[in-house]
Amino acid sequence: MTVHFVGAGPGAADLLTLRAVALLNRADVCVYAGTYINDAVLAHCPEGARLVDTQHLDLDQITAAVVDAHAAGLEVVRLCSGDPSIYSALHEQARRLDAHGVPWDVTPGVPAYAAAAALLGAELTVPEVVQSVVLTRTQARSTAMPSGEALAGFAATGATLVLHLAIRHARTLMVELAVTHGADCPVAVVADASQPTEVVLRGTLGDMADQVEAAGLRQAAVILVGKALAPGVRGAESHLYDPKRVRPTTS
Repeated sequence: MTVHFVGAGPGAADLLTLRAVALLNRADVCVYAGTYINDAVLAHCPEGARLVDTQHLDLDQITAAVVDAHAAGLEVVRLCSGDPSIYSALHEQARRLDAHGVPWDVTPGVPAYAAAAALLGAELTVPEVVQSVVLTRTQARSTAMPSGEALAGFAATGATLVLHLAIRHARTLMVELAVTHGADCPVAVVADASQPTEVVLRGTLGDMADQVEAAGLRQAAVILVGKALAPGVRGAESHLYDPKRVRPTTS
């Protein structure tokens, strides 16, 4: 048997991939984070499947549950919120499974930043305005950031910034980013994207902290910062669809 790490997407049960749904449909055991994954997503599991909520378990306890299920010949799905490629502890869990000789694979999911951009109707890369996106987080009472990954350094590039796990520090971040971007720089905050409880805030570095505090946002939110979020932003026409390139003249 193989343990399947599956991206659950931003929350909506119909935003899982077809592969993810197929894996859940035949899961004997589903290991999930109850803080982020709702009953509608879990409803893809068959009746009688064992559901293990990890929100109060450490990684060793999670690993033990997965290894025991694997040893019993059961089909195991480890549901990760969003996409397993970022901030999912995939690396730590996979390393532990490797040590136990347990095979595993990964099924991607819709990442939170993509769901947020969809709600905003925004393209995060606009020709000749911004062509890069930085996915990062901040550090307070959490794992230290590597040297060289200071937020000010990323901000100086002018790339669209997507800040995960940072909503509780919104006021500090807005002040810090205003130094490089100016207080009128566009900002959006999206919480619980695609779920009935979703919240979408639009504003600037100068006013977003007040909006976040008024909305009472404390978790499951992403902060997006940059020129691409400006209302009515206009960039150059994409070279990919340039008429001269699509319909070259013939001699």
